[in-house]
Amino acid sequence: MRTATRFLLSALILAPVILSAWEPVKDTMLTEWGAKVTLENAWTEYPRPQMVRDDWTNLNGLWDVAVTGNRAPKPNKWEQEILVPFSLETPLSGIGRRITAEEVIWYHRSFEVKKLSGRQLLNFEGVDYKCRIWVNGQLAGSHVGGNLPFSLDVTDLVTKGTNDVVLRVIDGSDDPDLYQLRGKQKRDNKGIWYTPSSGIWATVWMETVPETYIERIKILADMHGELSVDACVGGNGAGVGLRVTVLDKGKAVAEKTYPYSSLKMRVKNPNLWSPDSPYLYDLKIDLLSVSGKVLDSVNAYTGFRSVSKVCDANGNWLFALNGETIFHMGPLDQGWWPDGFLNPPADEAIVWEMEFLKKSGFNMIRKHKKVEPRRYYYHADQIGLLVWQDQVSGGSGGPEWPKWQKLRALSAGYDDYNERKEWWKPGVALNADWPDWAHDQWMAELKTMIDTLYNNPSVVVWTAFNERWGQHRSLEIGNWIKEYDPSRHLNIASGGNFFDVGDIADEHNYPEPAYPLEVSRFDDYIKAMGEFGGHGWPVQGHLWDTKKRNWGYGGLPETIEEYVQRFENSMNIMGELKEKGVSAGVYTQTTDVEGELNGLITYDRKIMKIPPERIAEIFRNAGLID
Repeated sequence: MRTATRFLLSALILAPVILSAWEPVKDTMLTEWGAKVTLENAWTEYPRPQMVRDDWTNLNGLWDVAVTGNRAPKPNKWEQEILVPFSLETPLSGIGRRITAEEVIWYHRSFEVKKLSGRQLLNFEGVDYKCRIWVNGQLAGSHVGGNLPFSLDVTDLVTKGTNDVVLRVIDGSDDPDLYQLRGKQKRDNKGIWYTPSSGIWATVWMETVPETYIERIKILADMHGELSVDACVGGNGAGVGLRVTVLDKGKAVAEKTYPYSSLKMRVKNPNLWSPDSPYLYDLKIDLLSVSGKVLDSVNAYTGFRSVSKVCDANGNWLFALNGETIFHMGPLDQGWWPDGFLNPPADEAIVWEMEFLKKSGFNMIRKHKKVEPRRYYYHADQIGLLVWQDQVSGGSGGPEWPKWQKLRALSAGYDDYNERKEWWKPGVALNADWPDWAHDQWMAELKTMIDTLYNNPSVVVWTAFNERWGQHRSLEIGNWIKEYDPSRHLNIASGGNFFDVGDIADEHNYPEPAYPLEVSRFDDYIKAMGEFGGHGWPVQGHLWDTKKRNWGYGGLPETIEEYVQRFENSMNIMGELKEKGVSAGVYTQTTDVEGELNGLITYDRKIMKIPPERIAEIFRNAGLID
């Protein structure tokens, strides 16, 4: 086993070597899955379930790492090792080191290429935030955006045998780059802010593909059995066709060949995907030459389902799935882990948490200001949980955020849609004024998020903004999203600032749910209680940091019985709102996170504060589920 060194690096000078075997950082909180992580089992699963090839190499494991000043050259020594895919600050990295705004992270590892046939792609599932990559000493590319996967074609840079890759990573977190999309990360991590997660935080892998290959696919399957498949072709993409075979439990039920890289076909009487019946079909997608030769093949899957809205007898617009109304009941889900931060400690941990939510009666998750690794959405597809996906927010409360106006404050009329003018109250602008370059980067990350998750049937809502966090150019952005993906609902601003675009008017209220039903302005929208609850309960022995403020909305109760009663009261009110036409409830939240004690589960995932069977009983009594 290779050895690792754990020490702090100065800006330019490497400290003396202190040798020790890799292990999680001592005296830190671990989940049961984090405690089982080893060098051999750290995220070995295939990272892209929606487009699978057999020929791939996992590059997770021990990498060399160094921290230098932001003007320093590449270190000439690698005296410390880190367990990838866990970021520098995490316990599972083996380091637990936080960087300053003046420091950068350098990574290095060797990897083997056994044969040079086809093209060699180097894939990163997540690197936070800006990075440059060299392969065998030559610049392979760069990337900006810490939340989403990216790929580099390194065919011309690799050789047969041993190769080297080096990364240089900058993560401004919240200073000095006000516009970096960081979600809930902040150096001053307290209250609703969490410890930053810098550098490589998700799987790194190599893939061998043919000279002409499927770069990505776009799949849409609806309740009527209509299936469209579009393939973006990489390499030499001249003269290609497509063949798609639909398989139901291994048996082909439909097939079509078309002389272009996109096609439409029909599957008769498909079993529909829903939370009650998450039925999925496998797809075999072949890229064909003009003569019909198979150039490339990938395996995928899809669920036939249609997202829509219907109006009830009282004039309320309601969520619908496959033509039937469905009340969306889900937790606000931060997706944060004490041992892996942005990255869950293991694939099994995702499944365990989703199964808890499903047993509790939830049918939806609001993924809050974070994009998960792609396997997360695969499990939501498999288990049957709807996903509201937030765009990751930028800024941390400075001039890049406008003032916040909740729905009731925005109930008055207005004169026009000029977003740079005052609307309802003198001196209150509902959009911040972002520079073009920052807006362009925001849009680039939004488009990549939609492209990355487009094929997942579980994803049914895009949320552009949350509580005015980095909110800007709202109408322009909302109209773009609706045009780019009309197959899903748009929530322009969860909790405000609301604009007349999209499908949802979303209110936040703590601790009890409350919605301005009397305001007619929102009658043309699906009414959603996008955040409420947040009841906290401290479980001794399972607190992340006893020296920091540990809190919940409305103050902490005296007993666990009082905690459960508060939860039940909130759900009874939510049930009353459902009867009056509100179509969704989002309870804060799945787990405790650092000092936030408002989770249904402790941060280490070891204690369920309320058993899932009891939660489901409370939901049924409140009329939230059948």
